[in-house]
Amino acid sequence: MSSFETPRPIGINLPSHAQDPDPEETREWLDSFDGLVEQRGEDRASEIVQNLIQHARHQDLHLPDSLTTDYVNTIPADQQPEYPGDLRLEREIRDINRWNAAMIVHRAQRPGVSVGGHLSSYASIATMYEVGFNHFFRGRDHEGGGDHVFFQGHASPGIYARAFLQGRLTQEQLDGFRQEKSSPVGMPSYPHPRAMQDFWEFPTVSMGIGPVNAIEQASFDKYLHNRGLKDTSQQHTWAFLGDGEMDEVESRGALHIAAKEHLDNLTFVVNCNLQRLDGPVRGNGKIIQELEAQFRGAGWNVIKVIWGAGWDPLLEASDDGALIDLMNSTPDGDFQTYRAENGGFIRDNFFGRDPRTKALVEDMSDDDIWWKLNRGGHDTRKIHAAFQAAMDHKGQPTVILAHTIKGYRLGKSFAGRNATHQMKKFTLEDLKALRDTLNIPFTDEQLEAGSVYDAPLYVPEPDSEVMRYFESRRAELGAVPSRRTEHTPLPMPEEKVWEVAKRGSGKQEIATTMALVRLLKDLLRDKQSGKRWVPIIPDEARTFGMDSLFPTAKIYNPDGQNYLSVDRDLLLAYKESVQGQIKHMGINEISSTSAFTAAGTSYSTHDLPMIPLYIFYSMFGFQRTGDFFWAAGDQMAKGFVIGATAGKTTLAGEGLQHMDGHSPILAYTNPGAVIYDPAYGYEIGHILRDGLQRMYGEDETRLQEVFYYLTVYNEPIVQPAEPEGLDVEGLLKGMYLLEGAAEGEGPEVQLLSSGVGVPWARHAREILAEDWGVRASVWSVTSWTELRKEALEAEKHNLLHPEDQRTPWISTRLQGVTGPFVASSDYDFLVPDLIREWVPGSYGVLGADGWGFSDTRPAARRFLKIDAHSMVVKALQLLAREGKVDPSLVRQAIDKYDLTDVNAGQSGSFGGES
Repeated sequence: MSSFETPRPIGINLPSHAQDPDPEETREWLDSFDGLVEQRGEDRASEIVQNLIQHARHQDLHLPDSLTTDYVNTIPADQQPEYPGDLRLEREIRDINRWNAAMIVHRAQRPGVSVGGHLSSYASIATMYEVGFNHFFRGRDHEGGGDHVFFQGHASPGIYARAFLQGRLTQEQLDGFRQEKSSPVGMPSYPHPRAMQDFWEFPTVSMGIGPVNAIEQASFDKYLHNRGLKDTSQQHTWAFLGDGEMDEVESRGALHIAAKEHLDNLTFVVNCNLQRLDGPVRGNGKIIQELEAQFRGAGWNVIKVIWGAGWDPLLEASDDGALIDLMNSTPDGDFQTYRAENGGFIRDNFFGRDPRTKALVEDMSDDDIWWKLNRGGHDTRKIHAAFQAAMDHKGQPTVILAHTIKGYRLGKSFAGRNATHQMKKFTLEDLKALRDTLNIPFTDEQLEAGSVYDAPLYVPEPDSEVMRYFESRRAELGAVPSRRTEHTPLPMPEEKVWEVAKRGSGKQEIATTMALVRLLKDLLRDKQSGKRWVPIIPDEARTFGMDSLFPTAKIYNPDGQNYLSVDRDLLLAYKESVQGQIKHMGINEISSTSAFTAAGTSYSTHDLPMIPLYIFYSMFGFQRTGDFFWAAGDQMAKGFVIGATAGKTTLAGEGLQHMDGHSPILAYTNPGAVIYDPAYGYEIGHILRDGLQRMYGEDETRLQEVFYYLTVYNEPIVQPAEPEGLDVEGLLKGMYLLEGAAEGEGPEVQLLSSGVGVPWARHAREILAEDWGVRASVWSVTSWTELRKEALEAEKHNLLHPEDQRTPWISTRLQGVTGPFVASSDYDFLVPDLIREWVPGSYGVLGADGWGFSDTRPAARRFLKIDAHSMVVKALQLLAREGKVDPSLVRQAIDKYDLTDVNAGQSGSFGGES
């Protein structure tokens, strides 16, 4: 096997600079190329090079990865701009913040608390944050609108420490770190907006969510600008990420969107300390090189900040390329080890591998090698140069890959160690060493007073030079992080908009999905709120009947439509536009959910309330992107999430992975979700109207920081007009009486159902009357979960207030109603079973449990025993148990309806579109 056929670790894939067998010939080729550029220009030179590469590939020549550059800084030292700040004072600020951040975590380890925390992530990224805070991050009150900064979650103690130095947080709050309930002013461990509503803006610590949400935040800013809703041209999105985090599929999975949309208002800063939570990210490879290739291949501008200024003279002196070769070929596992050892170890094991590189440092002491040869992520000037280059770059998003040390400056016990992520406290000797390293003016006596966990925080005198400088920088740029808690109300739609939902579909059969789309079309035309709606679709618009929106609302594309559409002559032609209103995300649920979050938090991030309506296959919503919806709830996103083609049996023929019998259960676990399962278009109208009022309206007493999840179906039925005297209060609270029992004699039963199951219940009512003389009432349960939430709140209140007992609303509503009760839906047994405790009398539940499968709707419902005839048999069974009918009727009904024969099913239509 030849050398170039030998597999090499990822990232170690560049040709040698120092082992050229004929450097003179190489120089001639390079000179020739320089002459080509000079005489024929860059475009012609690019054409020649591309043809040479293609020809070499045809000849089966081994070519290195052209997406990877040498393991050195992208910006040469002679191209760094002048630093605009006072390096001495900024270092002092940085050291103070390092000390206070470490003490936040250390003090939280005191006996009786011991809640943990993380020290080492902030230690590695502190320089980057300080450069950003002092010169780049613009607060919400900045004239340009302010930046969006996604902070690395595990580095939160450093952000708290800086806010403490600003006077935004008190020592009592810092001492309540990770004690949100046991301390009266406790703070969350990580960035959680819902927990600190005037401080954090973006939740980031669930790995992989921050990158996608940051991309969609930057995209949404451009969307607002291009639609003329807000000038966001001066706003920038920064996402601080870990190199270990970049292994999450989500972290890299949406990079193409940022490039495709030319998001030059977006900068990723990847803190490459070479370590994940337990050990090296790429022990045998080079994560920076790997990420460079992937980002560059995805269309990003890549800036590497690998070496500090101490390396510049050595790189200049190594004109034979030997040092660059050594940097290119050294795996990350070795670089991690070097920083856990000492200068002598680095001399012997790094430089000593080549006599030429060993000679470069023969005049340097071991201490000089250790302290002066630093990594670029800790060099203020080089970080500033990278940040400025990112801000100046146009047409592409930028990623900055910064080489750092995890646990930097925390001491030998922390820096670069595999266990550093789990290390949370200091010994007295560690504290004294850290004090000396950071030049914190505490005496031994001060550190020795009391427990080791009483180590004090440090704040300079208010009129000191460093504090005046510190305050002046933020006075110019504004407070970061910060979140507004006062918001502009949304103008509500005009009354006439809701008429389309009330009048039904006449004789036409349409699914609730289409009923929703018809209402949405009118909402988009509304003069008051029409421009605020943001329809979001992951490439299923035609399935949901939303292609009717293409010609008018148009699909958002920052490049417009530069091709001749194949369906341009059709009424519902595909139409893209720079001013398009629809966010059409392709087959990409994760980015779609992130787009929902960006639009749903615009009321806070931009003081401009927008109304996202994200519609998707219900099976691929909460099941696939539940973590992103959880983050949306944390960020207090508002809007409508629509689980379309919902249920276990309505999407006939699609099969196991498309059948949703459980999305309401999954959604119920999200405290920010308000869940409804409407049966008819008029129910949808009332729910959307009330949802707008609750989330965006004025004088609202309910919790407004929620989003609505509605399940809609693709089974066509005649949508009835809104009945007179509709119990709107009951509809919104979760259930209302749709059809009462007929007057007369005979046993009585209550049939409860939701969504597409309501027509089965109505059919069961007819069968019970005609075949068995049983009088049945039908209840449309619009929300099993809202009924349960209200009842549980009442029970919780009653536990602590024995003198002031509350009755759950469902118990009040069903008081005096004659049972038994039978419930069915197109969901698993657990969904209607949620209210069992508060249903008076016997309660029989039918459920669509198990894997999905392909079949007709009637056969599927008969197989699962959730159809009309199954409801009839269940009702007779419960009535027999109560002695109200002869028990033999149950067997008679089973035989009469062939209940075990799936081909005898009658509930639902065969085929049909949405």
